[in-house]
Amino acid sequence: MREISVELVKKTVEELCVKANLYLPDGMKEKINSCIGCEKSPLSKQVLGDIVRNIDCAKELEVPICQDTGMAVIFLEVGQDVHFTGGNLTDAINEGVASGYVNGKLRLSVVEDPLERKNTNNNTPAIVHTSIVPGDKVHIMVAPKGFGSENMSALKMFTPSATREDIVNFVVETVSKAGSNPCPPITVGVGIGGDFELSAILAKKALCRDLKIRNPKPLYADMESEMLEKINKLGIGPQGFGGTVTALYVNIEQHQTHIAGLPVAVNIGCHVTRHAEAEL
Repeated sequence: MREISVELVKKTVEELCVKANLYLPDGMKEKINSCIGCEKSPLSKQVLGDIVRNIDCAKELEVPICQDTGMAVIFLEVGQDVHFTGGNLTDAINEGVASGYVNGKLRLSVVEDPLERKNTNNNTPAIVHTSIVPGDKVHIMVAPKGFGSENMSALKMFTPSATREDIVNFVVETVSKAGSNPCPPITVGVGIGGDFELSAILAKKALCRDLKIRNPKPLYADMESEMLEKINKLGIGPQGFGGTVTALYVNIEQHQTHIAGLPVAVNIGCHVTRHAEAEL
């Protein structure tokens, strides 16, 4: 049994909150930069160039890439041979988020009640997804999620008779309805299977997968490519100014499901789909 202090978890979460909001993963910047060459609209080429410059400025000046520093989403993988010491794990995670957002001077966007709308003033509580895995390591991923894109997401409970075409069309229609609202070029996470809530978690997890990695099953890898092609034919373009680059990637995650159902969730991310991770 390996012991890990919750104080270390707190400190790590604090650092990841700041890092995720200030520095975009290298693969994302490279993808946006490469899209300048394939974008056919002169105006949208300029917009993509501005986006890249914004990413560089954020890194140089150590300020957030986007003013919406999001709700802190934590994916926590805990090795079954780990024992946490020194306090409550959930409390430590939220203390880390609070420290990261307050001391890092990140925008505080969480309200303590969905109807009363009073700000918690420290961006807590976080949304925490915990899974138990073999081993004695702890993997922490912090994925701040802005709600300009979150609000454009959707979930549909298909029947098992739904076809591949039905699913592809649902994803493309969701993006079409979103238009310029999620600050394209967007990223698209799709969760297929599981149940109502798991499909949504899968979709969010899909957003955090390296954009260079395709789904290992050819069926879903082909669907990722088909969805991306059809989305980019919508003509929404960077920031909604029209063009050929509406989405940067589509990632699908799938899970076993019930014989009577076929849930499909679409989680849309903006061009600053952020995450940072560490292993303890």
